Amino acid sequence: MVATPEKLQQSTQDSSSGSDTTNATLRDRVAVLLMGYGEVESYEDFANYNEQALNLLTAKFAPVPTWVYPPLAKLLAVFDLHEWQHQHNHFISPHNAIFEQQRAGIEQHLQEKWGDRVQVFKAFNFCAPFLPEQVLTEIKTQGFDKLLIYPLLVVDSIFTSGIAIEQVNKALGTLSDETEHWVKGVRYIPSFYNQPDYIELMASMVEEQIAKSLASAYLPSQIGIVLMNHGCPHKAKGFTSGIDESQALYELVRERLIYRYPLISVGWLNHQTPLIEWTQPNTELAAKNLIDLGAKALVFMPIGFATENHETLLDVEHIIHALRRKHADVTYVQMPCVNDNPTFLKMAADWADEQVAALLSEQALAVNPSLAPIQGAVHSHSHSHDHDHHHHGHDHHHTH
Repeated sequence: MVATPEKLQQSTQDSSSGSDTTNATLRDRVAVLLMGYGEVESYEDFANYNEQALNLLTAKFAPVPTWVYPPLAKLLAVFDLHEWQHQHNHFISPHNAIFEQQRAGIEQHLQEKWGDRVQVFKAFNFCAPFLPEQVLTEIKTQGFDKLLIYPLLVVDSIFTSGIAIEQVNKALGTLSDETEHWVKGVRYIPSFYNQPDYIELMASMVEEQIAKSLASAYLPSQIGIVLMNHGCPHKAKGFTSGIDESQALYELVRERLIYRYPLISVGWLNHQTPLIEWTQPNTELAAKNLIDLGAKALVFMPIGFATENHETLLDVEHIIHALRRKHADVTYVQMPCVNDNPTFLKMAADWADEQVAALLSEQALAVNPSLAPIQGAVHSHSHSHDHDHHHHGHDHHHTH
């Protein structure tokens, strides 16, 4: 049953007849916080965007003192401006527009089942006015009390869902009330790198592209496929970097394609930061290796990215341009991300459906933020007491 406003109003009127539990359930509303990176749409925002990224991302793996961030962000903005405006003819990233289409599509599917009890909000890690704290403020203002955190990112790592949760926790701490937290339920959707329907979609997109543009001119063994993952530094200060899940994603898609197309390689889209060891082979090297093995056509498929961005567009264009200078006889096909593919939007909504149902059915949380210092003190005292007791027993044993 979809809880329309009329039904919600009727259920409220029926509260005097003993259906309080049912009415409380019907009044619950879930805000789905769909999270992505976001990219600048105005060149004036480059410096602020870069500083936010340095604080949240680079700090997790590069030994850069924080006082360097503001001047470094401005320096990087100069390079960004040159690349986007001069090298790529006033390029504006389509990421944010595509992400809005993803948000709207996922919301449409969820509301077909749950009505207006569920609403999907978008938040970007680096872009105002959609920073997590700004969006959560709006969610609180609109009266939502159940929160589904949903990073629309293929792989879980400190650089993806990690910074998403970091920002959400910081915002929830800022927005909490003194004695009763406004959030009555929280759920989370992890990455989908190993979801069978996503794997099938990635492989199907590659097969359809080959059938459309390459199959009539090249034998399957002459078609190389570069499955592109988000590059990862090998060391991330002890955090999970995403390498294992990204590698597993590649292996799953490769397994689906390898029997027809034997020339397949992972290609990592790295940020070649000095002094940092990045995943290999990078995308350009992967392509060169396949050419050496006899590939006459190359397909570049971004499996590790759900939404188009400057990496999947500009970086891959640079790579293909460099390859074409040395291997002009090879055909290059640059494929899009999954973006607003209707099949993807339906599966992304399906992944959320179970968690929405859980939030609407489970008992509300009762969290009192003012108790945190007391709980901390109690556990600290308990640990100290246990340690003293253990120490006493240890001494007694030796005395005996």
